[in-house]
Amino acid sequence: MGAAGLAAATTGSLGPAAAVSARLFQHGVASGDPLPRAVVLWTRVSPTPESTPGSGLGPEVKVRWEVARDAGFRKLVRSGNVTTSAARDHTVKVDATGLDPETSYHYRFVTGGVASPVGRTRTAPDASATPDHLRLGVVSCANLQAGWFSAYRHLAARDDLHAILHLGDYLYEYAPGEYGYGRADVDVRPHDPPHEMVQLADYRRRHAQYKQDPDLQALHARHPFIVTWDDHEVTNDAWREGAENHQPEEGDYLARRARSHRAYDEWMPVRMDGTAALDDGTRLFRRLAFGRLAEISMLDLRTYRDQQVTTPLADPAVDDPERTIAGREQLDWLKDSLTAPVQWKLVGNPVMIAPVTFAQVPQDLIGPVDDVTGILPRDGAAYNVDQWDGYTDDRRELFAHIRDRGLRDVVFLTGDIHSAWACDLPYDAATYPLGDSAGVELVCTSVTSNNLDDITGTPPRTASLTVEAAIQTSNRHVRYLNFDDHGYSVLDVTPARVQMDYYVIGDRADRNAPAAWATSWASRSGTQKVVPVDRPVTGA
Repeated sequence: MGAAGLAAATTGSLGPAAAVSARLFQHGVASGDPLPRAVVLWTRVSPTPESTPGSGLGPEVKVRWEVARDAGFRKLVRSGNVTTSAARDHTVKVDATGLDPETSYHYRFVTGGVASPVGRTRTAPDASATPDHLRLGVVSCANLQAGWFSAYRHLAARDDLHAILHLGDYLYEYAPGEYGYGRADVDVRPHDPPHEMVQLADYRRRHAQYKQDPDLQALHARHPFIVTWDDHEVTNDAWREGAENHQPEEGDYLARRARSHRAYDEWMPVRMDGTAALDDGTRLFRRLAFGRLAEISMLDLRTYRDQQVTTPLADPAVDDPERTIAGREQLDWLKDSLTAPVQWKLVGNPVMIAPVTFAQVPQDLIGPVDDVTGILPRDGAAYNVDQWDGYTDDRRELFAHIRDRGLRDVVFLTGDIHSAWACDLPYDAATYPLGDSAGVELVCTSVTSNNLDDITGTPPRTASLTVEAAIQTSNRHVRYLNFDDHGYSVLDVTPARVQMDYYVIGDRADRNAPAAWATSWASRSGTQKVVPVDRPVTGA
């Protein structure tokens, strides 16, 4: 069902007033990037039938935004007026300032006397506060064509979360049949527009389609989001000047990326310039602190990276110090982030940083050989060179920074790979666990995007078990791995430990799929290692 059809089906079952609101605010409401005294609020208005996303049509519209302590908006605390138009696809994004730290609020938008649905959000603790815990929903890789967003529905039903951490691939660029189940006639839901997104109108329409998913709308309305992008927000395997899924006939890549980033800025509740301002910036890497308990550094690992190597099993370029995944400015910024005066240094990391390699040799042996021959990768033959394994010098520099400064309680939170992992981050993977660890990495699985069993067509927890065992045998720091299940995670942070609870959903083609707890892994403060936990966190 396309965006117009979904809107018609939705409004047809509502009363007159609610139907008018649903038509004007078809894409729901959202909030994001909570600070102690501010939060980003977002919506889109559809002032006329012609004002469809990406159309460039429709009049200027005045919109009022309101923030209150109660759902009835009798205790209004902040409000303002903005104007939107087709120039920004009739999206509205404001930074609601002057709020109290660590406080829950209700918010809404009003235009022409018609109010939007009411959203809930929450500010971060004051910089000097010492909160007893922080709890985040953690998700990534949601391909609308591949299934229903049941993971979002289950997270929206929780009242104990402070925010949602979305680690990338919020949407996908592919045409119907190009991804998901692989054939257009069996895609669970075909993409709109019905072709790969390349032009600005394409990106806007695709964002609009995803924002009309009822489970995603419910999650946005219930919790603030903290987001970063990976590659599919532009196109597959993107790098600084190109992408695997960008062809010459699709025009200039940098122009395509600029269109994607513009639509992302318009349609997402995020500050895009790395500061507290909303001025249509392009820098996405930024920090968000939660008192003295934790700070989250959100990375952009696509915009500044060099091109991926093409022969990972033999290409010494993965170790080239001139190649980068983060870019010099961002890598220095991240190193500075890890020295912040907070306990837990959390890193929103779009692709895996843990080494996942084969035929590892201890560093004191491979180093001299590699220096002479230039044949063997210093960190072994990489499993996936689109990750930090394809840019090992950046990782070595970062880990050396952690080791040399005695930094502790560093946690990388990762998406991208459509599977669930819990890993230590060894300084030398070949000798581990004899050596030390720089921190830990906790990887959430995909919301819907293909797991290994989807790709191979084998029953879950059958053929994948052999692959998982081979990886764990060669990589003893990989403590947990599940290549088969879709779902979501919940991260709970206390002064004593961080804990990631992994939840799996049923059939992604079932829009009412249930969810079940699968496992939990934790890292106790000061240990830099993960350990299994026998139960998920409960309670507020």
